Amino acid sequence: MSGLALWWQGRSRREQLLLGVMGALLAGVLIWLLIARPLSAALDAARAREAAAAEALGAARARADVRRTGLGETAPLPLAAYVARSAADAGYPNARVTASGPARATLSIEAARPQALFGWIADLETHGVAVETLRATAGADHTVAVAASLRARGSR
Repeated sequence: MSGLALWWQGRSRREQLLLGVMGALLAGVLIWLLIARPLSAALDAARAREAAAAEALGAARARADVRRTGLGETAPLPLAAYVARSAADAGYPNARVTASGPARATLSIEAARPQALFGWIADLETHGVAVETLRATAGADHTVAVAASLRARGSR
């Protein structure tokens, strides 16, 4: 330390002033690089996550509103024909739909991706189809086999 003090005292007043200004500028740049920029980047990332979460919340509320408004609907009869047509439209042409009267049907699908299948079933529910029973069995290839008993909403 004494060597540094001797070196500093060996500088002229003007050199000491310039070295002080240089030290202050260096400290400012380091504070900006090590503190301000990372905090700014973290704040921007938090804002982006908040915007994505708000968008996802809005989409979920919109889906819930669609489902809630569809709860009063009654499915077209005969139910088996409606479910078979809907299954084919949803990409399940091999779905077996058996009528158990005009307002009841049983559904059997050998293999389906769970996310798509349950989304389709939720869509059926918004269109007046009530699921009475549902049995899903996991397959080895990340699919499920489904057997369900369905009825038109409002019928017993």
